[in-house]
Amino acid sequence: MSRPTYSAEDAAAGPRADTPTRSTTGPPGTAGAPTRPHRRPTAEWVLLTALPLTAVLALAAFLRFWQLTRIGFNSDEAVYTGTAASLAGDPAMQPVFPVFRAHPVLFTGFVSLFLRGGTDEFTARAVAAGVGVVTVAVTYLLARRLYGHAAGLAAALLLAVMPYHVVVTRQVLLDGLMTLCATLALYCVVRYVQAGRDGLPWLLAAAGSLGAAALSKETALVLVCGLYVFFVLSRSVRMRWRHAVLATGLLALVVAAFPLATWVAGHRGTGQNYLQWQLFRRANHPMGFYAATVPQVIGWAVLAAAVVGLVWLRRRNGWREGLLLCWIAAPVLFFTLWPVKGFPYLLPITPPLAVLAGRTLGALAGLRMRTGRLRVPPRRLAAAGAVLVALAVALSLALPSAARVTAAPKGSFLAGSGGLPGGREAGQWVREHVPGGARLLAAGPSVANVLQFYGGRPVSALSVSVNRLYRNPSYTPVPNPDRSLRDGEFQYLVWDSYTAHRAPFYGAKIRQLVDKYHGAAVYSSAVRVPASSTDPTPTPVIVIYQVRVS
Repeated sequence: MSRPTYSAEDAAAGPRADTPTRSTTGPPGTAGAPTRPHRRPTAEWVLLTALPLTAVLALAAFLRFWQLTRIGFNSDEAVYTGTAASLAGDPAMQPVFPVFRAHPVLFTGFVSLFLRGGTDEFTARAVAAGVGVVTVAVTYLLARRLYGHAAGLAAALLLAVMPYHVVVTRQVLLDGLMTLCATLALYCVVRYVQAGRDGLPWLLAAAGSLGAAALSKETALVLVCGLYVFFVLSRSVRMRWRHAVLATGLLALVVAAFPLATWVAGHRGTGQNYLQWQLFRRANHPMGFYAATVPQVIGWAVLAAAVVGLVWLRRRNGWREGLLLCWIAAPVLFFTLWPVKGFPYLLPITPPLAVLAGRTLGALAGLRMRTGRLRVPPRRLAAAGAVLVALAVALSLALPSAARVTAAPKGSFLAGSGGLPGGREAGQWVREHVPGGARLLAAGPSVANVLQFYGGRPVSALSVSVNRLYRNPSYTPVPNPDRSLRDGEFQYLVWDSYTAHRAPFYGAKIRQLVDKYHGAAVYSSAVRVPASSTDPTPTPVIVIYQVRVS
């Protein structure tokens, strides 16, 4: 492998991270520096490194744990927590939440380790929030390795308060652990490039981390395409064929753990059914969904800082920036073109975006400034200015993050953007008031999953397609709801504003069935939201009707 090159201007950017590390190099973040004897931490190290990093991690933890259970689970959280509880041996969850569903079980298996003493919201969400905080720490290591300590602190700070990362990692979703494993893989790739011929262990570590990311959520394999493009297009970095073969083999071996587990457990067709469903699902959002929703939750200031750095420091651009951009471009292009889109799907791009923005903010500290008659040294003045700019950018992210944590409930809901207002309360009512043998029919599967988790009663969904190509294999369709109601299969109907907003046809169908079968409202959600900006009349988000056949 040929060594990457760098310009003399890199001296102003901090550590020369392009230089391959050898046994003569210093500790992480000081690539190319001579080895120094081990010394105890100094007051300067504590003041400039330990305390700022600790403060950043504490801020990240505060935003992720603050009011963590203010709103109950959404559909995905209910499914993943229910699956984790089934893995932990909870007999109440095993009938309604099977172990093998649409995704691998690494995350749910990890959460199940903390649910041995019982299933509760805080524990499950705390695991996800803790994963988010660890991702902030790994992002610091990544940015420090590439651009130095100042950039590392700036990148960690931006990710710690970024609304996108905060919101997603406060939920029991697969994307948080996938992003942590993917960021760790990216760090290992950087170490591989810097190590040169001696970097095979780092490449194998990257392959293992990517495999773990794929076992968290299979969409992580898209990132492999980004790495492939990087190594093909990069002029200064070359990968040996032997390294590529060994890394690919290890990745395939790790990923094969999931289909092997389903085969051994006697669910060989489960993965095939889910794959078929994912390939033939109808589009749930337009192509411009991410362009309209993601930039504002990542933060326009972060995107601006990343772009400004690529332009302003263009003479220093090299393999480092190429690697980060390829890592970002692969999921953005794939999911923009892929018909099925989810709000948290682009979470893996947040750490490299924070690193690129941190690079810009860190480079501000190295500016040569003319101080005139001022007695303040130029370096300290530039550092103080860089700190102020970084804090201003972080504040522009922290305020929206705090606003999202404390936001009032809405009658509409974007999957993956937070908990489902009113769902927990409705489920608890079902558990306390609906007889054990009764069944409920909801408009959509999202509310059905939440009611099953909290209520412990089977809930079917009206909108589940009878065509196997267009439905989740875990759901059972109701081909003829009229016949089912006449035969007494369902005793309760559930209307919710979320499904009515997203799929008006099924919301109206539930209303028709309520009128036809003399439904009487027995529960109305305690959470109420205005019907519209012009209509101040509060509207309940979930209503449960008891029906009777005359």
